[in-house]
Amino acid sequence: MVSQTGFSQNTSDSFFKPSDSLDTKRQNAVIISEAVLATGTLIGLNQIWYAEYPKSDFHFINDNSEWLQMDKAGHVFSSYHLGRFGAEMLQWSGANKKNQMLYGAGLGFVFLTAVEVLDGYSSEWGASLGDVVANASGTALYISQELIWKEQRITPKFSFHATKYASYRPEVLGSSFTEQILKDYNGQTYWLSVNLHSFAKSSKIPKWLNLALGYGADGMISGNIEDTPPVLTSNPKRFRQFYLSLDVDLTKIKTKSHFLKTVFSIFNTVKIPAPTIEFVRFNDIKYHLIYF
Repeated sequence: MVSQTGFSQNTSDSFFKPSDSLDTKRQNAVIISEAVLATGTLIGLNQIWYAEYPKSDFHFINDNSEWLQMDKAGHVFSSYHLGRFGAEMLQWSGANKKNQMLYGAGLGFVFLTAVEVLDGYSSEWGASLGDVVANASGTALYISQELIWKEQRITPKFSFHATKYASYRPEVLGSSFTEQILKDYNGQTYWLSVNLHSFAKSSKIPKWLNLALGYGADGMISGNIEDTPPVLTSNPKRFRQFYLSLDVDLTKIKTKSHFLKTVFSIFNTVKIPAPTIEFVRFNDIKYHLIYF
């Protein structure tokens, strides 16, 4: 049994180990899997999300003032990590760096742009130029670091906590915790997690230690304040929040296991709960022993 377990672990770990040279079977598997997943997701969105609303001619809308730009931060985050995963999957197949950058890192921008096209043909929404710019920014953040430093020193991350506002408008902000993670911008925080050692490689700073700069917003029941329904006696005031915290770069934790490296890469999208300083409207400071 010990021998079989060891063999199973070695086989599993060799599967997750990136190929030293181009493995066409792996590359084909990556391309087919991404195409099927992306196509299925877009078809599902079209049937579940857009089918209930009438179609229209393709049009743009200006939603840059909505949700205190929290949705734009979400687009940067999503585009960056979809591109990062695309590049890492091509690296796993043994593709060269150029192809990783061209066809992998651009995955997030291409997919999210396709979603914008669906928005553009829906009378309920519309394509957003601000979203497109945010998508391009997330992709550019990944590619520029690879070109300049050949590593990712600054990583967008996400954290969430439940808020009271979802109960006021559950149809907009989510009726379940899972929906609230996606819809309640009041509970979302987007971070830029900076790896300190990568900027001071000769120092004794732990390689996994990061400093995180966060952005959030509160008091939002609708996209714009003028669209806020009178759900309360007096509607809450919306305001921005800025955070300073510590974080961990999971990809910098030493391990010989390629399986664990893959797990760490996936969970490196989430900000680790840690002591945090919150700056409210830049004129009020709050201290959190643990913030998430």
